[in-house]
Amino acid sequence: MRIFPTLLGILLTLMLAGCASNGDPRDPLEPMNRGIHAFNESVDRVVLKPVATGYRSVMPGFAQTGVRNFFSNLNDANALVNDLLQLKAEGSSTDVLRLGINSTFGFFGLLDIASEMKLYKRDQDFGLTLARWGVGAGPYLELPFFGPSDFRDTAGFAVDTTYLEPLLAEKDIATRNEAWVVRKISRRADLLGTTNTIDEAALDQYEFTRDLYLERRRSQVYGGTPPDEE
Repeated sequence: MRIFPTLLGILLTLMLAGCASNGDPRDPLEPMNRGIHAFNESVDRVVLKPVATGYRSVMPGFAQTGVRNFFSNLNDANALVNDLLQLKAEGSSTDVLRLGINSTFGFFGLLDIASEMKLYKRDQDFGLTLARWGVGAGPYLELPFFGPSDFRDTAGFAVDTTYLEPLLAEKDIATRNEAWVVRKISRRADLLGTTNTIDEAALDQYEFTRDLYLERRRSQVYGGTPPDEE
């Protein structure tokens, strides 16, 4: 799935489209973002959520955990590359140990033995690598099908997906696509409770989702301890 040219084209189109600010400097493209958000919600309501609900109902709990752990273990390879690019020696060591332990003793990652050994998972991606080297986040941006992002994370996502995606090692396209679908369904099933809570509690779902994403990413950029905002 070579999506980098497509995402780059989207970014260029957005930058040429002009901004209609709502007063929030983080989200000058809000009218357009709200339209994309409405589209994503429709896709989720009609396709993703029903499939994820069925997956959770049919799949035994231990099988769901195994699927989640398997893809999480694959993602540790991506985290390792990005920790190396960020020159984080301790993080890279943790990634290597997690990969080695879970891929062998954990039966190709089906069991997360490393976490039980207090080698906790590190969430890293190329968007965080760009932030590490001083690239600004840019405006908030909601991507069709992929959801909340910003200009920096969109570029990072394109690099992760095009060059650092572990599933690209699978040469059989049909098998690779099936794996992508299973991973998407598994992740959506894990978020069922969260999205139901947002639907019930949020007066403005778009604004709540946007603010939650931006605060989470800011926390990740600063290693969990972001400075006070001016």
